[in-house]
Amino acid sequence: RHRSLVADILSRRTRLTVKEAEGGEKLQAGTVYIAPPNRHLLVNSDGRLALADSELVHFLRPSADLLFESVAASFRDRAIGVVLSGTGKDAAMGVTAIKSMGGTVLAQDPQGAEFPGMPEGAIAT
Repeated sequence: RHRSLVADILSRRTRLTVKEAEGGEKLQAGTVYIAPPNRHLLVNSDGRLALADSELVHFLRPSADLLFESVAASFRDRAIGVVLSGTGKDAAMGVTAIKSMGGTVLAQDPQGAEFPGMPEGAIAT
C-alpha cells in the first residue's frame, strides 16, 4: 500500500497536525486527517474515522462527497468542509449536504488553485 504525500505537503503549510487517517481513530482538535490512497474516509457520529473500500464515486476513491456527506450526517450544523484544488465535480454533493444541515463550507479561491474544478463547484452550490 502506498502512502499519500498530501499530509507531508500540507504539514509544511500549517501549524496544525496533519496525518493520514486510520480506521477507528477518534477525531482530535487541531488535527487535519488525510484519506489514505484508494480508501474512502468517513466520519461516524461518535467522532471516529472509518475507512472504506467501497465503489468509486465520480471515478474516484477517496471521494470528498462521501466524506462531506458523512460529516454532515454526523455533525449537522457543526459540520465544516474545506475544498481545495482538485479536478472534476467531486465535493459538490457533499458541500450541498453540509449546507443543507446548516454547516459551513470554505473553498479555495479558484484563481489561486492549480486545478479549480472542485473549488468552483463548491462555490457554485
